[in-house]
Amino acid sequence: MHPRAPKLLEDIRNAADFVKTATQGVALEQFKQDRLLRQAVERNFEIIGEAVRRLEKDDPDTAARITDYRRIIAFRNVLIHGYDVIDPAIVWSAIADDLAPLLRDVQALLKRLG
Repeated sequence: MHPRAPKLLEDIRNAADFVKTATQGVALEQFKQDRLLRQAVERNFEIIGEAVRRLEKDDPDTAARITDYRRIIAFRNVLIHGYDVIDPAIVWSAIADDLAPLLRDVQALLKRLG
């Protein structure tokens, strides 16, 4: 494993944990109405995507162990470059459907590191 991989995995886990905690007990309609929360969540998804992108560059084998890692990177690109067309429902879908598998994969990789 590349020497930077553990730090990148920690960054992913920390950002994912933030999203999970910040949206716990929040409904989609609340999320749509709360600009501060949406922007905080989007920023943390950007961090996740950038860390996965760097992991892919530095340690492609480790990145490949993260489910849909290329889709995560693509989502980051949309958030950053397509900020004006972001649909809160799509971000919400990433929270509801993709966050738990991402956390599971990253925690398993960190556990392997000891």
